[in-house]
Amino acid sequence: MAEAQPGWAAEILYFWFEELGPDHWFSASQAIDDAIRITFEPLLLAMHGEPPDRFLTGPGTALAAIILFDQFPRNLYRHQAGAFAHDGLARAIANGVIDRAWVGSLPEVQRQFVGMPLMHSELPSDQEASLAFFAAYAPENLPFAHSHHEMIARFGRFPHRNAALGRSTTREEQRAIDAGFSW
Repeated sequence: MAEAQPGWAAEILYFWFEELGPDHWFSASQAIDDAIRITFEPLLLAMHGEPPDRFLTGPGTALAAIILFDQFPRNLYRHQAGAFAHDGLARAIANGVIDRAWVGSLPEVQRQFVGMPLMHSELPSDQEASLAFFAAYAPENLPFAHSHHEMIARFGRFPHRNAALGRSTTREEQRAIDAGFSW
């Protein structure tokens, strides 16, 4: 039986996977940021206080919520602390999807987004879980998971977030940023 998704979830999935695609997901575009702001920022602001279980009604709804709380803030609040403000909720939903063994029911191209909140986490345990997730479900993205893991293992944080989060940057961290470790 197919999951009955709420309208907001279907709208997010259509926008992200039909209107956009791989060429748009990981590159900066003011036009895409503006489209997300107009269409989805009110939804993000309205739903950010909900508990994770509210979004764990099926794999599609959970995936849409992960995109809403993990990907969209990175577009909406680029280079600002708000880009990371919803990471805990996205991670809790992602862990719920993994715990319920829903990942395999998602189309292959969509699975990677379940693992993104783990990859984006500054917690070493999440970085370990990210490596396992991408090895199992999205091996084409495993090199990215390794590079994120490397930064956390090396610095205990993502140095490219320092300015947005009001943290000082060490010389070694700046060298890593300059070398391209600034997703």
